[in-house]
Amino acid sequence: MAQEENKNQHTPHKKLKLGVFGFGCVGQGLYHVLNETHGIKAEIKKICVKNRDKKRILDSAIFTYDKNDILTDNEINVIVELIDDANAAFEIVKTALQNGKHVVTANKRMIAEHLPEIYALQQKHNRSVLYEGSVCGSIPILRNLEEYYDNDLITSIEGIFNGSTNYILTKIFEERKSYTEALKGAQDLGFAESDPSLDVKGFDPKFKLTIAIAHTFGVFLKPEQVINIGIQKIAATDLKYARENNYAIKLVARAYKKNGKVFALVAPQFIPTDHMLASVRNEYNAVLVEGAFAEKQVFIGKGAGSYPTGSAVLSDISALTYDYRYEYKKYAQGEGLPFSNEATVDVVVSFPKGSLLSPKDFETFKGGYQGNDYQFMTGTVKLEKLKIWNEWDDVSIILAPELNLNPVEETKKELLFA
Repeated sequence: MAQEENKNQHTPHKKLKLGVFGFGCVGQGLYHVLNETHGIKAEIKKICVKNRDKKRILDSAIFTYDKNDILTDNEINVIVELIDDANAAFEIVKTALQNGKHVVTANKRMIAEHLPEIYALQQKHNRSVLYEGSVCGSIPILRNLEEYYDNDLITSIEGIFNGSTNYILTKIFEERKSYTEALKGAQDLGFAESDPSLDVKGFDPKFKLTIAIAHTFGVFLKPEQVINIGIQKIAATDLKYARENNYAIKLVARAYKKNGKVFALVAPQFIPTDHMLASVRNEYNAVLVEGAFAEKQVFIGKGAGSYPTGSAVLSDISALTYDYRYEYKKYAQGEGLPFSNEATVDVVVSFPKGSLLSPKDFETFKGGYQGNDYQFMTGTVKLEKLKIWNEWDDVSIILAPELNLNPVEETKKELLFA
């Protein structure tokens, strides 16, 4: 009898009927991977798009311009949300859940900004919202955090969470392209948007980190609580400094638990060339998870492009055929850790001569020099100070290669990259 019940739990549903919002890069990727695989019982019934004049690869009969054609269709039981507008996306998700439909989405900004509300809506309406594709493309990190690490005492999660900036930095270092040339290449390949500010200023990896923190530590944050520093102000002198000292530069997102609190930061960092993150190239992402039992594990996969994200969305659709849902196990365990920015980091800052920065701005000043009309200073700084400096156009901030990121009240230092 128990075997029969277990068998029923894992028997897929009948074929899912999908209503898709958006048919851009990810939407087209989903369409292709869905039609090339044979193991998933799902079909797209309708696709809602905004632009009536745009030429598309599919017959016009499958498209609609009215969201209600999908949201009120009783035959459609799964909404796949793949649009850029975070506010409009949340309204679609909310209405879909209220109408008894499951949701799959890859909209990291929408999820990050509304995760507590989405969690509550799932509980209220007994429907699932899956969003593996919103964090690091093809890397199945969220489901691993939910299932594999559900009882592990995770101490940190960090890595390269943005494929666009990693592609740009790879081209700058390996092919000595200018920032402008590398950015255009990322845009031409569909890795970066026409307005790349969310990527290059570090907002995109911050949204992903915010989501990951909920599944890693059970803490719901607003994205604005996490400080993010981008790559757009990295100067030629920073690149010269990196090459002379055998470093790469990577945009690193990280969160860790220490002294009963959760800390998080997104910022570029000098990485020794023999470190595993230095070898992660182009649009690839990497996630490092460290726990008390499993110790450190590394996930690497493509983080940008239509097929990697489309395959993650497809995986979520497949999971819904088995009634899968996130259980938010770390949140349910009720540890209720507070989030804090009361920490210090070791940094290298560069700026033109005559800037207002001085040794007294550091908690601990470690040294500096001048050259090519630029000044370099290294030392330990509070996160809140970095947030202020990041608003100045002429100050470049890069974390030190061996990062000491510690709560203000603690003096003992441990390397994140041990």
